[in-house]
Amino acid sequence: MPLNHFKRALTERKTQIGIFVGLADTLAAEVVGTAGFDWLIIDGEHGPNDLRSIIAQLQVLAPYDVQLTVRTADHDAARIKQLLDGGAQTLMVPMVESAAEAAALVRAMRYPPAGMRGVGTALARAAKWNGIADYFVHADREMCLLVQIESTRALAALDEILAVDGVDGVFIGPADLAASMGYLGQPGHPDVLAAIEQGITKIVASGKAAGVLATDPELALRYQSLGACFLQVGVDTLLLRNAAVSLAEKFKSATGSKAGAAY
Repeated sequence: MPLNHFKRALTERKTQIGIFVGLADTLAAEVVGTAGFDWLIIDGEHGPNDLRSIIAQLQVLAPYDVQLTVRTADHDAARIKQLLDGGAQTLMVPMVESAAEAAALVRAMRYPPAGMRGVGTALARAAKWNGIADYFVHADREMCLLVQIESTRALAALDEILAVDGVDGVFIGPADLAASMGYLGQPGHPDVLAAIEQGITKIVASGKAAGVLATDPELALRYQSLGACFLQVGVDTLLLRNAAVSLAEKFKSATGSKAGAAY
């Protein structure tokens, strides 16, 4: 049975630094998987990933010393079942706004009687197609659920969400939270930053693991000092674009070329 080392790291509150992987390409995923990050989120919410591309990235990244999380598109239990059967052990689920939603997600990730995950291990990569004889004994224990708090409604329900047994960590999404607070496109607004800090403090006090997206190193250190232990510090698409733009500008400036000129 594969052990979920990411879940253990969260339990021990070891700082985990990672990025979102949204290019939906195995080679690109392998490149960032060897860069030294602690964990990666294969993004099925905003990235153009589907079940097959997600499983392919889980396969290509399996040999490397990096922990893998999959962000789901939504709360659909059938899709969650397919991702778990495909080998995902840690799921991040967006837009969780109530204890009832969190509890339903816990059930979707567990076998009966604790949950409602369908039994189909003959077709499941996670069980090595019935090759893991005691898979059912250990599977629930290795599942890790991260719920995303991204709205004022979710913040208002945070205490109740944190009380749900089976929620391993809570991840705050600054962009959607800012939009919900009336600051669309301003995740760095002081009111948003204050709400994030209050949320992290509450999560840590509950005994759950706290996570957040923070692309600014100083801000990431601030959140870490408050107790956040799983941090997302970038996105593969932006790493590629920013490096490409920087390189283009560097050489166009050096050669006197105008932006957009043909070579």
